[in-house]
Amino acid sequence: MHLSKNDPEVASALNHELARQQDGLEMIPSENYVSEAVLEALGSIGTNKYSEGYPGVRYYGGCEWVDVIENLARDRAKALFGVTHANVQPASGCAANIATLFALLNPGDTLMGMNLFYGGHMTHGLPVNFSGRYYKSVQYTSTPDGYMDFDQMMALAREHKPKLIIVGATAYPRIIDWKKARVVADEVGAFLMADISHIAGLIVSGDHPSPVGIADVITTTTHKTLRGPRGAMILCNGNPSTPLKKVEVARENIPTLIDRAIIPGIQGGPHNHQTAAIAVALKEAAMPSFKEYGHQIVKNAKALSSRLVDRGFDLVTGGTDNHLMVVNLTNKGISGKQAEAALGRAGITVNKNTVPFEPRSPFDPSGIRLGTPALTSRGMKETEMEIVGELIARAITSWNDDAKLDEVESEVREMTEKFPIYKDINYEN
Repeated sequence: MHLSKNDPEVASALNHELARQQDGLEMIPSENYVSEAVLEALGSIGTNKYSEGYPGVRYYGGCEWVDVIENLARDRAKALFGVTHANVQPASGCAANIATLFALLNPGDTLMGMNLFYGGHMTHGLPVNFSGRYYKSVQYTSTPDGYMDFDQMMALAREHKPKLIIVGATAYPRIIDWKKARVVADEVGAFLMADISHIAGLIVSGDHPSPVGIADVITTTTHKTLRGPRGAMILCNGNPSTPLKKVEVARENIPTLIDRAIIPGIQGGPHNHQTAAIAVALKEAAMPSFKEYGHQIVKNAKALSSRLVDRGFDLVTGGTDNHLMVVNLTNKGISGKQAEAALGRAGITVNKNTVPFEPRSPFDPSGIRLGTPALTSRGMKETEMEIVGELIARAITSWNDDAKLDEVESEVREMTEKFPIYKDINYEN
């Protein structure tokens, strides 16, 4: 390979990362394994081309083939999610959310989103994030048992009259009731934005209700349960107007407002190699096998959560309906930071996470967040989840005993050898 000759240091680091992914259990719920076809598209010559604008309306010449690629991605996204407009250019989920706020709000307008420390996302109004600095942010939380608090949402909406309400989460283990959120938005005449970044793949498989036809605009990443490359999309209904026609901020103009928010609003040329990889992933997600994949993610999450509960772990909301769970470790006498380190030492990758009404620092919180998308991509099923649950329990029980953590790590490696990934890739050959 050219890389190993031209830059052996980077090749070595990539090979070590490949080994880490192969030999360990990737359980951060926002991570997954893309197919080799997606990897090929992501490393393609699409990266060489500048293509500011949109298909048929570019600021550069020579875009006829990147137009084909982007149209494939847009058409596949529209068909997969049942919308009439899709923007596939956002570089990340944060960029998709930035663009949506830029499109629908003016600086100082009021937005409402779920507090990060209760399961939301920093772009949903966290005070230190742009969304909490450039807009007036109102944050709703959860009920004491960890469920999304729609009564509080309604009370806050009536008090503060937000122009935009964001519903979506990064650490919420239950089904989101989009219709209840719509009732709140309609009560105060707000736009409703659904951030489905974590659950997009489960919406495709039918394991989570879709916000299409309920929310005014939908944002999603492409690299979580959707199993695509790192990137994002913005979905809505309607058709954009001509590029130079001025439009008011209104529901019927959302497609135009979104497209203009991406460019010239917050981005320049799209990443064509990324767009190509998104197109490939969307084609894969339209296959019947993807529905079975989504079903298995949820089956695995439920099996894992049941085993953890059986071992005395305290799960936020008591379980899960989707791909992830949040574990409050207070009753285990260990912090989330300590658990993340111990599990990592044992070859199990999770992330420390706050729990609702967190009494500790967010930098050393009470919980961990873990999920099943990547393990399911490897072919693991309920039987393996029961074993994984036992391994997690043993690692946390022995969090400060290196010898016992080494024993768990050995069993993890033995397990992962039965479910290999990327067998033909070696960056140092």
